[in-house]
Amino acid sequence: MNLLIQNGRVIDPAQELDEELDVLIEDGVITRRGRGVKAPSGIEKLDAEGLVVSPGFIDLHTHLREPGQEHKETIGSGTRAAVAGGFTAVCAMANTNPPNDERAVTEMILAEAARHGSCRVYPIGAVSKGLQGEALAELADLRAAGCVGFSDDGRPVGNALLMRRALEYARMLGVPVIAHEQDLDLSEGGVMHEGYVSTLLGMRGIPAAAEDVMTARDVVLARLTGGHLHIAHLSTRGAAEAVRQARREGLRVTCEASPHHIALTDEEVRSFSTNFKMNPPLRPEDHRSALVEAIADGTIDVIATDHAPHHPDEKNVEFDLAPFGIIGLESAFAVCHDILVARGKAIGLPRLIELLSTAPARIFNLPGGSLEDGVPADVTIVDPKAESSFEGPWVSRSRNSPFAGRTFRGRVVATIVAGEVRYRAGETPARGKATRSKPSTPSKSSGKRRK
Repeated sequence: MNLLIQNGRVIDPAQELDEELDVLIEDGVITRRGRGVKAPSGIEKLDAEGLVVSPGFIDLHTHLREPGQEHKETIGSGTRAAVAGGFTAVCAMANTNPPNDERAVTEMILAEAARHGSCRVYPIGAVSKGLQGEALAELADLRAAGCVGFSDDGRPVGNALLMRRALEYARMLGVPVIAHEQDLDLSEGGVMHEGYVSTLLGMRGIPAAAEDVMTARDVVLARLTGGHLHIAHLSTRGAAEAVRQARREGLRVTCEASPHHIALTDEEVRSFSTNFKMNPPLRPEDHRSALVEAIADGTIDVIATDHAPHHPDEKNVEFDLAPFGIIGLESAFAVCHDILVARGKAIGLPRLIELLSTAPARIFNLPGGSLEDGVPADVTIVDPKAESSFEGPWVSRSRNSPFAGRTFRGRVVATIVAGEVRYRAGETPARGKATRSKPSTPSKSSGKRRK
């Protein structure tokens, strides 16, 4: 856990830092940054010349599937996929089997992460018991056990009163409610975006209005309660505008977008590949471009993967019958760097790092997101000029990626967790114990935003 990273371009949005520096790590903690740093003899050195050194990426939306669906993913395999993608921490969603709606499940997830995790794992607790949307889960108990937010993701909270109560309780507990925004009546039976392509293919569609309606409702509830509403995998122009308006009012509304919604459109579904089936679905170009615009102007706070692994046998069926969801941890940086920075030039690399690291830490009040002296050494090193070709094999236990066989500009070179190198490009991610840090109040510098 002692390491000297030399000659890298250090980008730390939390400190508005973009400079060529060395970074010294001792006993798993960053102890010094500067030029020509001298390290004790015998310390491991990592030459980062031509590379970018950033705070470790944090994914606010990961489905690790354990407990109960280990044929799709485990905490061990999912966190190894995470470090292969540059993520030093992930938030594990609650729709496991059984769901994470009680203390025992939260404790099990944390115990497995301590035993088999390659990165830090922060559990998300369920909003409702059994994810049924009928009665609140024991939110205070879940929070005390280690949950950093609440969500029924995979299902919306259809009952407005229940959502109101969840926002009120979560406000008292100091954590967000993460909303899957979908009106189930409007989207019933839909398997892709409702529009020209769905009509052409003869498939039942999910209209953008299904997301817009629920987003508008929950913004109203955030205004009523003062609670922190975090909108998961935002995918429509209308939802982005609702968030933009909420910000103008000063409401505690944040949101995330996923790499696949930034990079792809519903035209991909013409292939009938079930690796393009996800919920919310891929949208037309006008919605995709609206997301890019919302990232550029700061409306969208975070990029989160919505990593949702499925066994190949589950996806190898007709499009209508396949489950929603794709994997995304390993490809997230390359896809977003290529689309937003290298090719699209919608944002700069410092803003992308903020979206992947500094902002997630700030919004969910998690450790990390900075390379300040004295903080745990969670570091991601990337090569913005190199290419990533996703030909496989995947580190994840599942293979359901829409980016399989594609090449993007940008590559994760190394991932360091608590001072230990857990991943190097071209090598198998290290299996190791990643001790979970308790969420804490972020430093003042972590609250700064660069657009």
